[in-house]
Amino acid sequence: MDISSKDTAIVIADPQNDFLSPDGVTWEMVGKSVEENGTVEHIEQLMKAAKSADIGVFISPHYYYPTDDGWQFGGTIENFMHDVSMFSRQGALTLDGFDGSGADWLERLKPLLNDGNTIVASPHKMYGPASNDLSLQLRKRGVNKVILGGMSANLCVEAHMRLLLEDGFEVYVVKDATAGPQHPELGDGYASALVNYGFIANGVISTDEAVAAIASES
Repeated sequence: MDISSKDTAIVIADPQNDFLSPDGVTWEMVGKSVEENGTVEHIEQLMKAAKSADIGVFISPHYYYPTDDGWQFGGTIENFMHDVSMFSRQGALTLDGFDGSGADWLERLKPLLNDGNTIVASPHKMYGPASNDLSLQLRKRGVNKVILGGMSANLCVEAHMRLLLEDGFEVYVVKDATAGPQHPELGDGYASALVNYGFIANGVISTDEAVAAIASES
């Protein structure tokens, strides 16, 4: 992993309350995995290391607006997200009711995310960045290597990994800076994601390994 501030970025998917806060609507499914992995702490470590080394931090958020309620069909988790009003905002052009909502950043991460230097892409609508401008934002800044984390492992993070690879990026997934849903019928999303990361990504690394690599290039 050859890291440089000129061509490398941290990408974090969905660092939002509905995934990472005990008050979030998915906590019953993802909370155990988040706590076991130290996901919040590791996302924070990644961002701090990147900012210290002048490496860009890019966020790919997930928002739903009232107009999205008009969708007529969806998959299992997609339907669940709509049913529980996950990532719900009152509109694309208003922040009314946003502060502290499920769509808002986790409070612990806000100082890093709202520092004026973090690049926030437009929202993705399903799982991957095919529906937002993340790849454009990365390319316009000369990025071709991505260190990837965020939520959740087998859904948005895996979808981001796959599309970024298809778009020609080198992608390293930070395995303990993510977490996955655990469901009695659907299975262990985190375990399944690790298998796919191993088969597909350019590398699967820990937060400690990512931070050490970043520090060695700073």
